[in-house]
Amino acid sequence: MSGAADFIEEKAQDNSDLLRFTGIWTIAHVGALEKKLSAFTGPVTQIDLSHVERIDTVGAWLVYRTARDHGAQISGASAEATKLIERVSGGDSDAATKPRALSPPLRILNELGEAVSVALSTMAQFLGFIGQVVISFFAVLLHPSRLRWNAIAQHFEMVGIRALGIVGLMSFLIGIVIAQQGAVQLKQFGAEVFTINLIGRLTFRELGVLMTAIMIAGRSGSAFAAQIGTMKITEEIDAMRTIGVAPIEALVLPRTLATVLMMPLLAFYSCIIAVIGGGLLCWAVLEIPPVTFVQRLREVTPMTDFYVGMIKAPVFGAIIAMTGCFQGLQVGNNAEQVGLKTTAAVVQAIFLVIVLDAFFAVFFSGIGWD
Repeated sequence: MSGAADFIEEKAQDNSDLLRFTGIWTIAHVGALEKKLSAFTGPVTQIDLSHVERIDTVGAWLVYRTARDHGAQISGASAEATKLIERVSGGDSDAATKPRALSPPLRILNELGEAVSVALSTMAQFLGFIGQVVISFFAVLLHPSRLRWNAIAQHFEMVGIRALGIVGLMSFLIGIVIAQQGAVQLKQFGAEVFTINLIGRLTFRELGVLMTAIMIAGRSGSAFAAQIGTMKITEEIDAMRTIGVAPIEALVLPRTLATVLMMPLLAFYSCIIAVIGGGLLCWAVLEIPPVTFVQRLREVTPMTDFYVGMIKAPVFGAIIAMTGCFQGLQVGNNAEQVGLKTTAAVVQAIFLVIVLDAFFAVFFSGIGWD
C-alpha cells in the first residue's frame, strides 16, 4: 500500500545484498517495523532510500542502526534524510565505562601525584594573586581617593573589635596552661621562679602572635572567603567588573589593610592577657606576688622578643586576609564550592602562618635575636 513503511530484500546490479526501504518512515508508521528490523539477520551490504517518501528522526535512527549493525552503506537518500541520519549518528556514542581499578599502591601514588599537582598549581595562582594585590596597593597609593576608608573601618570592627572577647579568653587560658605546665616541670629541679621566664619569652615571641593568627584565620579568613564566594555565585563580582570597578581594589585591599593593621594590636593584646593569666596562676600556685612577677618579667624578657612578635604580626595578617580573599574568588558556580573554599582558606592560612613562623624563627636566630 502506498505510504506504508516497509523494506524489501533484493539483489543489486552488482549482485550485492541490498535492502530497499520504501514508504513513509516517520514515528507514526514505523512502530511495527522496529521489531522486524531488529530480528532481521540476513546479509546486507547496501541500504537504498530512493523510494522513501518522507522520514523523521525516528526513521533516520532505524536506518542508521540497521546500517551500523550490518556494516552496510546508505544510498539514494534525499538531502533531508542525509541530514537527519548525520544528526542521529552524532548521538550514537558508547556510555562511559568505569575506569579500570588500580592496585592500592598505584592508587596511592596516583592520588599523591594529583594532590602535589593541585598544591603546586594553587601555590602558583596564589603567588600571582599576591602580585596583583601588591600592584593594586601601589596604584591606590598613587591615587588615595580610590581607597575605600568606610570599608576598611567596617573590617576594623569585624577583624579587631569583635575578636577581642574570643582572643582574650584564649590568651588567658593559654597563659594559665603555660604557667601550670612550666611550674610542674621546673618544680622537680627547685626552679619554679623560672616559670616567669617561660611565660614572658614564649608569650611575647611565639605563642601570643601565633595563636592570635590561628584564631583570626579561623574567624576572619573564613568570613572573607565565604563573603566573596557568595558574591561570586550571585554574579556581583562580574557586575563590578562590568561597571569598571576592580574587585581587588574594592574587596581585597580593604580586608587586607584592615587585617594587617589590626594584627599587631590584637597580638599585643593577646600577649598582655596571656601574661596576666600566667601571673595569676603563679600568684595562686607558686605564691609569687604580682609585683615580683612583673619585676622579674621585665628583667628576663628582652625587647627583641617584643619586636619579633610585632614584626611577625602584620605579615601573618596579610597572609590570612589574602588567602581568604583568594579562595573566595576561586568559588565556582554552585553553593557547595563556598563551603569547600572556606575550609581551604582556613587550612591554607594556618599552614602558611606556621611555615612563616618557622622561617622567622630561623631568620631571627640567625641575626642574633634569640
